[in-house]
Parts: sequence; C-alpha cells; structure tokens
Amino acid sequence: MNTLFDKIWDRHVVQLIDDGPTQLYIDRLYCHEVTSPQAFDGMRARGLKCFRPGQIFCMPDHNTPTHDQDKPIDDPVSKTQVDALERNCREFGLTHYGMMSPDNGIIHVVGPEKGLSLPGMTIVCGDSHTSTHGAMGAVAFGIGTSEVEMVLASQCILQQKPKSMRISINGRLDRGVTPKDVALFLMAKLTTSGGTGYFIEYAGDVVSDMSMEGRLTLCNLSIEMGARGGFVAPDETTFAYLKGREYSPKGEEWEKAVAYWKTLRSGDDAVFNRELTFDASEIEPRITYGTNPGMGIGVTQRIPLAEEIEEGSRASFKKALRYMGFEEGECLLGHPVDYVFLGACTNGRIEDFRAFASIVKGKQKADGVVAWLVPGSWAVHRQIHEEGLDEVLSAAGFEIRQPGCSACLAMNDDKVPAGKYCISTSNRNFEGRQGPGARTLLASPLMAAAAAVTGVVTDPRQLM
Repeated sequence: MNTLFDKIWDRHVVQLIDDGPTQLYIDRLYCHEVTSPQAFDGMRARGLKCFRPGQIFCMPDHNTPTHDQDKPIDDPVSKTQVDALERNCREFGLTHYGMMSPDNGIIHVVGPEKGLSLPGMTIVCGDSHTSTHGAMGAVAFGIGTSEVEMVLASQCILQQKPKSMRISINGRLDRGVTPKDVALFLMAKLTTSGGTGYFIEYAGDVVSDMSMEGRLTLCNLSIEMGARGGFVAPDETTFAYLKGREYSPKGEEWEKAVAYWKTLRSGDDAVFNRELTFDASEIEPRITYGTNPGMGIGVTQRIPLAEEIEEGSRASFKKALRYMGFEEGECLLGHPVDYVFLGACTNGRIEDFRAFASIVKGKQKADGVVAWLVPGSWAVHRQIHEEGLDEVLSAAGFEIRQPGCSACLAMNDDKVPAGKYCISTSNRNFEGRQGPGARTLLASPLMAAAAAVTGVVTDPRQLM
C-alpha cells in the first residue's frame, strides 16, 4: 500500500492476533478528567501500576470553569472529576497539569504547543477529538475508557486496522475562507458518516499552504465525518512549528528526528482504499443550519428544500429544522444571534484570536450579544496579552476568559440557554450540546467575529 498511514501503523505493531485485532504500541496517552476515573479504578482494583508513566500526560479541561479558577469549583460533579484526576495522577506518578498551572489548557491544544505530539507517533486519548494531533503527522485517535485502562497498564491497545483515504484540496482559498470552512465543506460533501472505517490523509495545495494551527483545526474535525482520524504528512511547516518547543528533540537528536520525519510521506505509488479531490474555489465561508456538523451551507446559500435531501434522511432533516427554528429554503444572512463562542480544541489557538480581532478592531460588540472568548490554553492566554490582542478586544467590548473547553459542551458553567442562537467555533452542534435546548451554528472565527459586532449572521468578507 505504501501510504503514510501504513508506515506509521506498521512500525507500531507489536503482534497480529489471528482472526483478531492488532496489538499496537502507543507512544503517547493523554488523559482528562471525564473519561479516566473508571480506568484508574480498574488499575487500582487489579493492583496494577502504569507501564510507562513517562509517556502519559494528564490535565482537566472539560469541567474547568473559565472564570475564578483560583477558587473551588462550584458544581459538585465537575469538582469531583477534577479532584479525582489530581489524586489519580499523584497515586500513579503521572504528569498532571492542574487548573491554574501555566501548562494547563485543553489537552488537544496543549499537546502540540508543548511538542508532546510529534510526527510518526501513535497518540490516543479518551476523547474523540484526539484526531487533532494528526496535524503533526501522527496517527492519533480517540479511545474508550476501557481502552484507556489498557494503555495505562500496557502502553498498548487492541485495534482493527482502518482503511485509508486521501482527500486532496487543490487551488487557493478565497479571502475570508479558513481551514474551519474547509472542514465544514468536506463534512457537507461526505456527510457525517462518509469517513466511517477510514483514516484520512489530507493533501493538496490548500493543505500544503495551511499553517500548523489551520491543520490542527482540519484534523480536529475528521471525527465529524465518521473517520477514525485524520492527519497531514509532516513538512517544513511542521518542523518550523516544533523546533524549540519544550518536549521537541534538541541538538543532534533534533537533526536525527527531522531526517526521520522527512521519510514520513506516502509513496508516489501509494494505493488508498478511497481517493477524493476537491477544488478550493468551491468553498466559501460556511455555517451550519442543522443538528449535525454535516448540515451546513455557504453563507450566501439557502437551506436546502426537503425534496433536495435524500429520501431516507428527510425525516431527520425536518426534525433538525424544527429544533433550530429554521425553514426550508431560508437564507441565514441577517438572522439574529444571541451568543458567540470563540474557543474549543477546534479554534482556541492564537491564530483564531488574531482572526477574530482583525474583524472586530475599531468596532463594537453588538448590544444583546453575549460573547465568550476562551483561549485553548494558558500559553495562548499569555500570547494574547503579549501581542496586545487583549487591548483590541477590550476596546471593542470583549473580555478574555480563562482557558478550558467552555461552551463547546454543557459540562461546565458556560451553557447557552434554551432557544438561544449561538455562533460557535467549536466542533459539534447536536441537540443540547451547548446546553438543553441551545441552538448551535458552527462557523469560523471570522464568521463568529462578524456576528459578534453586527448581532446577526454576516458574511465576514463584508467587514474585511
């Protein structure tokens, strides 16, 4: 096959089980507070220690409040989970970046920015958006709690090898079109099940031109197409991003690592189970209208009519529109917005804050819009202040909150009230994802910023 996925996967095979899965070695395990407690309980019950504790890094992110983090968490469930992770890390001798630690943040933001996620690695976490780390040229995927226990105990996992897919996007993106729009476009084209059973390699001019942060956004959303994960072959952009980071190789080891990383690409004769190619000129700023990430349109387009939807999906299409309060054929431009959320492991990095600030600079937040601007890590928080973005945002009426998953999901204080519309840079728009009855419209940081200053769904190109 000679694909990059094959090269990384095959290098990590410990043994093949007859008529069964592969025993795969895992280079890096990330743990957060939501999916790890039962795994640690299982280890404790069996009297086991972690096989390679130096390969495991833990931090709370889902339940952390985005204000007053120096005070005890009010919500008892959140507090229990965050406290349990700290105790478990102490008992099992694991690296733990707790709340208010300068190294804390969303685990899928911190891993790459600290150089913990490196090309050629296998990386797992009990979280579906572990696919984010594939941007580094790694095979990264989410696992269940019982599998977390398996990796804690053995640094291995049992997995069926996925099929391989390559998606190429060629040409140049138009002004105002971001990696988030590329991902939303692909989800609409493939649907939320089009990648099921596959690991996706992203390629083509658009991906080559993307920054590392753009690639992190793209790979983050691979799971929303049903894929096991997604990744990008490492290149000079990758190496420049990683050089000098805390856990990146240093000195001679760096030179050796880069020499190896340069071999991590699919061969010219590589055979994929499926190949797809798209033209960048087809993509404009995107927004979702439904209750899965594949239900999206270009910002100037209209919601489809039921008759344009595949017959088997029409009932769920109509149900989604009822939940969202939209009509068939409706144009979303000008639709009022109540909340705006910038953040999450999808768009909580410094480039996302730069993009948001570029739109709102010299303008004012619209009256009646509640805006949550949440960095993905304390490192991003520091950089926002170092670059003076906080002054730009403050002058426009915005406040920078403390790091965490925030309004990506309703597991902390940042919940969107029932019936309210939120333009969100996060990754999922399921019913109740941001709070019971909340209505989520997924979009890019530029789209979020445009709505934040106009109070309605707005084409960001009009404000650029």
